[in-house]
Amino acid sequence: MEMSERIKELVAIGASITANCQPCLQFHVEKAIGLGSGPEEIATAIEVGKKVRKGASGKMDAYAASVLLTGPAPAGKPDSACCG
Repeated sequence: MEMSERIKELVAIGASITANCQPCLQFHVEKAIGLGSGPEEIATAIEVGKKVRKGASGKMDAYAASVLLTGPAPAGKPDSACCG
């Protein structure tokens, strides 16, 4: 399945949020607007990125706290899904 450039830019907006990269966000928002994305689509991409970032940071905070008590988990499959 091929994604349009507009959809790729919306994905990049969400990724920019999760990466905490302000220059990336500005670049991809401008590019998405140029490709015809409207404010509602951009706002949705931002909200999705914020949800992923929040889920990931919560999992990392819990893991970091556990490392202090028990040491790092063995390499392999994580015990829970991402962003859940």
